[in-house]
Amino acid sequence: MFVRRRPNVVYVALAALLLSFTLLHFGFYQHRLIRDTFEYHRFGTAMVDGKIPYRDFRVEYPPGALPAFAIPAIGKPGFDRYESWFQVLMGLCAGACVLAMAYALRSLRASREHMVAALLFFALAPLVLGSVIIYRYDLWPAALAVIGLAAIVGGRQRLGFGVLGLGFAAKVFPVLIVPPAVAYVWRTRGRREALVCLAWAAGVVAAVVVPFLVLSPDGLWSSISRQASRPLQIESLGSAVLLAAHQVGGLDLDVVTSHGSQNIAGSLPDALAAVESVLLVAALLGIWTLAAIAPPTPDRLVRYAAASVTAFVAFGKVLSPQFMIWLIPLVPLVRGKRGLVASALLALALLLTQLWFPIRYWDLVLHLKALPSWAVVARDLVLLALLAVLLVRGPARAPARS
Repeated sequence: MFVRRRPNVVYVALAALLLSFTLLHFGFYQHRLIRDTFEYHRFGTAMVDGKIPYRDFRVEYPPGALPAFAIPAIGKPGFDRYESWFQVLMGLCAGACVLAMAYALRSLRASREHMVAALLFFALAPLVLGSVIIYRYDLWPAALAVIGLAAIVGGRQRLGFGVLGLGFAAKVFPVLIVPPAVAYVWRTRGRREALVCLAWAAGVVAAVVVPFLVLSPDGLWSSISRQASRPLQIESLGSAVLLAAHQVGGLDLDVVTSHGSQNIAGSLPDALAAVESVLLVAALLGIWTLAAIAPPTPDRLVRYAAASVTAFVAFGKVLSPQFMIWLIPLVPLVRGKRGLVASALLALALLLTQLWFPIRYWDLVLHLKALPSWAVVARDLVLLALLAVLLVRGPARAPARS
C-alpha cells in the first residue's frame, strides 16, 4: 500500500536507514553513552516474570509504552541480548515511519523531489542526532504519530484516530495532533464523522489504560502525577535563559537530580517553569485555532500537526534529548520552501543536541561548562525559529487572470 507508486525511493531510504542504525554502533557515537535500556530491561524482565506494572513495580512510563519494554525481554535474555533486540524493535519502528511518510506524501501528491528529500532526511537524521535514538523507546510513539497522521491524510480517518489514541497511551505528544485533525475531519467530513473519530481515539486509549487503572489505580496515578510535577529540566527553554545568565553574568544555579532527570531548582526556575507552561498553552491554543479557521487542506493539517508537536517540545518545562525524535518524521512532510527551511532548522537543532548529548552532558549538569551551555541556548532558539517558520503566513497568491 505504501510503496506502490515510488518503490525505489522507499527502498533507498530503508537502506540508508539501516546504514545509519549500523553506524551508530561505532566510533564516537559509542562514547560516554547514557542509556535507558538498563531500566527497560528491568521492566521487561519483571513483566515476563508475571509481575503487574504499577502494582508490583513502579513505572514512570504510560501503559502504551510497555510493549516496547516487554517484547525484547521474551525468553528473559541477558542485558546485552535484550539491548540488541530492543534496537531491532526500534529499527522496525523507524522503518514503519519511512513507510508512513511515503504514504502521507503520496496522499499529499508531493513531488518526487519532496519524496526523496523527506525520506532521506529521516533515514540520515539518526547520524545527526546521535546514539540517543537507539537507546530510547521514542521511535515507537513517533511511528504511531506519523502513521495516524498519514492515515487521516489518506482518507482513513477512523483508523488514524485510533492509532493516535494508541500513541497517546504510549507517550503524551501524539494527542497534540488530534485537535487539528478533528478540525480537518469536521470541516471536510462533517460533525458526526469527527465525533466518531474522537470516539475511536478514546476507545483505544481506554482499552490500553483502563486495565491498569483497575489493577492498580494508585500506582498508575502516581506515575501520571510524578511526570506532571517535574521541575524545570536543564535543557528546556527556561533553563537556557538561566544558563545564558550564568555564562554572561555569573548567575548561581542549583542543579539537582530528581524525577529521573537533572533540573534547576529554586524560586526563579519555578517561576520560569510556570511561564513556560503558560506559553505552551497559549501556543497550542493559537495553533489549534488557526487549524479550525484556515481552509481545511491536507497540507495545512500536516503543517499544524508538526507545529503542535514543535510547540510542545519548545515550550515544555522538560526537554529531554529524545524529544527531538518526535519531530523527525513530521517536519519533512511540510511542502515547499517552508518545508525546506523547516527541515534545515530541524537538522541544525538535531546537530546542536548531539554537541552536548551524551558526550558533554555531564560537563553541562555537573560543571555548567560554556560549550554545552551555549549549545543548549542555540538549540532552543533554533526550535523557536522552527516553530515560527511552520506558523508564519506565506505570501498571498495573486488572483488568476481570465
